[in-house]
Amino acid sequence: MPGTSPRPLHTSPERRAEPRGASARRFEGPSDLHLHSANSDGTQPPAEVMAAAHRHGVRTAALTDHDTTSGWAEAAEAAASLGMTFLPGMELSARHEWRSVHVLAYLPDPDEPAFRAETARIRASRLDRARLMADRIARDYDLVWDDILEQTSDGATVGRPHIADALVARGLVRDRAEAFAGILSPRGDYYVALYAPDPVTAVGLVARAGGVPVIAHPAGRAGLLPSGLLERMLDAGLAGFELGHRENRDPALTTLRELCRERDLIVTGSSDYHGLGKPNQPGENTTSDEMVARIIARATGSAPVYP
Repeated sequence: MPGTSPRPLHTSPERRAEPRGASARRFEGPSDLHLHSANSDGTQPPAEVMAAAHRHGVRTAALTDHDTTSGWAEAAEAAASLGMTFLPGMELSARHEWRSVHVLAYLPDPDEPAFRAETARIRASRLDRARLMADRIARDYDLVWDDILEQTSDGATVGRPHIADALVARGLVRDRAEAFAGILSPRGDYYVALYAPDPVTAVGLVARAGGVPVIAHPAGRAGLLPSGLLERMLDAGLAGFELGHRENRDPALTTLRELCRERDLIVTGSSDYHGLGKPNQPGENTTSDEMVARIIARATGSAPVYP
């Protein structure tokens, strides 16, 4: 959507995003652009996520819940009250063959029809999948659907972490890690695959919605995506890679660093904070001011909320 103005993020009459073209450098670092709330698989409400980020020294933050924008307004209001800049975001689910690919979408227009329809389809699949997995687990364990709902908040995108939390609450496993390694393992009998678009489609949807697509933790245990697929993703509008992440490993990380230098791509660093759901802490990896400014300048879907 080149040449268009970004949609404002409406939070309240007092807190409105400024249009792009207002000072894109009004934000202040350090910047953590990958944080999750209880609206997906984090353990804290959006406002508490912003407060946690602020306590760790973060001054610009993005909420990137899985396949939902339901936490934007609360997070934006909380961030602004703390003197922080808020970047609306999402972590869009995609899949290549057996492998999950997560596309961080910065500043998209959540009401763009194709983007809205696809994220709604993914959320519906998450709910159906969770119900099916719960039914399978209930055959062998003392677990019912209401146990899982008790672990979710209003508007949350239901997923495996909520099932894991229910298993912990019922005393069936010690923690999320044990649940994911055992009962919820993709190799187990209870697992149900999640619908997700292919990565090229996902990147194109974000770009069409005026957002800036960046691949999350792209050099983890599964290694690098095929080079041909990466080229197609770049052709579809991929802007960059999250190279600063605790899960990234060499040699894939070195390969991506070289690609980013060659193509002048956006490079981000983030915590992937989930509250008590993971050991990751806000600000453990951050994104440079230059790269944050490039994200803001490139986006046409929505705009940052400044304090």
